[in-house]
Amino acid sequence: MALFAELRRRNVLKVALLYVIASWLMLWFVAVTSDALELPAWSYNALLITLAIGFPIALLFAWTYEFTPTGLKKAIDVDQTQSIVYKTGQKLNAAVAVLLVLGLLAMLGKGFMPKFEFILPGVPEGDAPTSEKAPAEIRSLTLDNGLKIIVWPDHDIPNVVMYNFVRAGGRNEYPGITGLSHFFEHMMFNGTDDLEPGEFDRVMEAAGGANNAYTSKDVTVYQNWFPTAALETIFELEADRMENLAIVPEVVESERAGVYSERRTSVDNNNFSRLFEQVFATAFVAHPYQFPVIGWPSDIEAWTIEDLENYFRTYYAPNNSTIVFTGAVTPGDIFELADEYFASISVQEPPADIRTVEPEQRGVRRLLIETDAQTPLLHMAFHAGSAADSQTLPMTLLLNILAGGDSSRLHRLLVEDQQTAIDVGAWQHQGFDPSVVYFYLTLPPGGDPGAVEATVLTELERVAGEGVTAAELAKAQSILLADFWRGLATINGKAAALGDYEVFHGSFEALFEHPDRVETIVADDLRAAAAQVFRRTNMTVGVLQAPATEADQ
Repeated sequence: MALFAELRRRNVLKVALLYVIASWLMLWFVAVTSDALELPAWSYNALLITLAIGFPIALLFAWTYEFTPTGLKKAIDVDQTQSIVYKTGQKLNAAVAVLLVLGLLAMLGKGFMPKFEFILPGVPEGDAPTSEKAPAEIRSLTLDNGLKIIVWPDHDIPNVVMYNFVRAGGRNEYPGITGLSHFFEHMMFNGTDDLEPGEFDRVMEAAGGANNAYTSKDVTVYQNWFPTAALETIFELEADRMENLAIVPEVVESERAGVYSERRTSVDNNNFSRLFEQVFATAFVAHPYQFPVIGWPSDIEAWTIEDLENYFRTYYAPNNSTIVFTGAVTPGDIFELADEYFASISVQEPPADIRTVEPEQRGVRRLLIETDAQTPLLHMAFHAGSAADSQTLPMTLLLNILAGGDSSRLHRLLVEDQQTAIDVGAWQHQGFDPSVVYFYLTLPPGGDPGAVEATVLTELERVAGEGVTAAELAKAQSILLADFWRGLATINGKAAALGDYEVFHGSFEALFEHPDRVETIVADDLRAAAAQVFRRTNMTVGVLQAPATEADQ
């Protein structure tokens, strides 16, 4: 009888252990499947309460069966009582063993647990490119909350690059909140509900990663570089700050002071930036491209907590971002982690469209800044198209011919032959909306901005009338294509290019059409672009120089 009693006691304990392990697995299952199954928010708590109530009931039944007179009578009435007690114990042993193994696997990693694919869909494969020119291994996926993710595997080295393109820049601001996009570039590294200011960087660096960010008139871009082993850590960090950024007044004031100091250093005490800021503010009279990315001083001083909260909620939403991964990853790994960390972030109302269209400029605009300056500066801006405009690529080639390096037309004419300038350059702001082609020249001490401006205009009007030579076009095409392929040689270049084309050109697949587009450009395309853009009535001219002295007058 003592043997029977011991076996019965053990059976009751096994029932208790089975109940605990089975309950834990049921709670785990509900936790990991509640979003996909769209279970009510109270499901987990309801199950927990039910299991808690059921535990003493299960023990009561086990005790009744094993020890009470009623249970013992049933056992006595059955032949081979010892065999039944023993077999019951063996069955309980097997059940405990199975549940313990499942529990151990769950603790080691949910990847070892059953995927329950009879209930939940598997990891999505993403969409393959439709263009034959795009690498077949690229995949893209848009989550239900609107977040688009693009993956370009490249296993040459065990590293990964992640770019997060947030569609929030200077064009999304208005008087009173100018500079907020740039301010959030700072705030996004300054803590969440779970991380202290600076902890984002410390965690990433401890995992072997590094990061940076930049803000333009159109977007704010967050960049991460890290080893493949740190992939889940990066997902955890990025999802946390996208959803749970802490906007703490003390931190805001600290960063406000930092941004104001940055403005004094990079703009107010920098002659090139001062002139650049004023030329844009003069060239645009309606469109928000007129605002400096860093913000006007009075706005930097006056942002409110409410301004910041509204801006973050509107623009730092998954449906306003595109994330690109390149490097030693697989689309399946990325999409699985994205589903785990990003899919639950709430979608927001899309930001309001920028409806303002800059009216056509009908006369030259001029501005003069007189300040301490050893070398005069001359900046000339002409209204032109957006990044996706059909004339932007011909203009890119033309600017290379005019000001791209020491062999360019303007460098040879102004720097080498006439020696009326010591540096000349040009670029086109390629954004969402039509912007400007921008020439910038540094003159020698005592240089004459008026004379240099006249020479530049003469050359621009000449190219608008006569075009460029076949040799000049071929050289510019070769340079542009060499730069293109050189950029795609690295995983960082791949990520930057994919995101740029997805955001500004409507599809990353357009990236792989770029070489053909470059090669199909003809000289007349460049002449037509020049004729359209390089008109005196379409021009804003800015000069920064030292105040005139009595001797000069």
